[in-house]
Amino acid sequence: MKNQMKAMLIHKYGQKNVEIENVPMPEVSSNDVLAEIHAASINPVDFKIRDGKLRPLINYKMPLILGNDFSGTVIKTGKNVTKFKAGDSVYGRPRKSRIGTFAEYIAIHEDDIALKPENLTFEEAAAVPLVGLTTYQAFHDILNLQPKDKILIQAGSGGIGTFAIQLAKQMEAYVATTASNAGKDLVERLGADKVINYREEKFEEKLADYDYVYDTLGGDSLINSFKILKPGGKIVSISDVPNARFGKENNYPFWKTLAFKLISRKLTKLEKQYQVQYNFLFMKPSGEQLNKIKELIEAEKIKPLIDQIFPFEDTQKAMEYSETGRAKGKIIVKIK
Repeated sequence: MKNQMKAMLIHKYGQKNVEIENVPMPEVSSNDVLAEIHAASINPVDFKIRDGKLRPLINYKMPLILGNDFSGTVIKTGKNVTKFKAGDSVYGRPRKSRIGTFAEYIAIHEDDIALKPENLTFEEAAAVPLVGLTTYQAFHDILNLQPKDKILIQAGSGGIGTFAIQLAKQMEAYVATTASNAGKDLVERLGADKVINYREEKFEEKLADYDYVYDTLGGDSLINSFKILKPGGKIVSISDVPNARFGKENNYPFWKTLAFKLISRKLTKLEKQYQVQYNFLFMKPSGEQLNKIKELIEAEKIKPLIDQIFPFEDTQKAMEYSETGRAKGKIIVKIK
């Protein structure tokens, strides 16, 4: 076994360009598998981590390998591992304290991975874990989405939106989404019932009496989302600020929960004004839920959409392309 690998690193928060370097191979503990990474995907959380925007939630030691999900092959297993063996094709999202999928190898807890869907390539499988788990937890764990519920999914043609529309339709919900003219055909093909062209229309003037909003944008889009909900409705945001509810439910210290309460004051006021609930979601890794997503994919009820695949050495270009916001579906980095 070699003792070094190539990885994409930052050395400080705010560093705009990731740099390819040789680093030591990861250490494998008793509950870990060592996986050779075939592909990883680009996610908005990669920029938030790079720019230091997630420091209130988690503060990383530098230098840091970026990357939050992957697909690959198990090379070896720790002594307590029971679910996987060398040679298994897997996909996963490492826990937040152990990210680093823009690399040739990763050591990852066996609970954070699942066998790769058999009908997907490694590149397609790498597109799924973070967006899949985030959306699964939003729809199942927070919203308890039911048939005929009306949900607005923001930015339907993006990496999260394309997965979310498919999952919501599989759960028999009525789906509205926002998209440009360029993305309209795509989101309709995925099953969206109503499409709002955000360049020409204001969704808050076209939609009313909705049960739920899945907010992937934050800012004004989130503020305006309160207006379309019926009393008792819920918003799940993955892009705005945590609130006190999030702090308490995730056992953050009192001072941090208080800080969340202060930064979310405007949202709390809107909750009361519209009699709805705002939820911030910082998803958790789960091999168990990835297995459920695997079943949906193998039953051909959900298919990941890929916009573009970049070679490993062009990870910086892949991140720059993602930041333009023009991608339809996921952006993948091919490592092997």
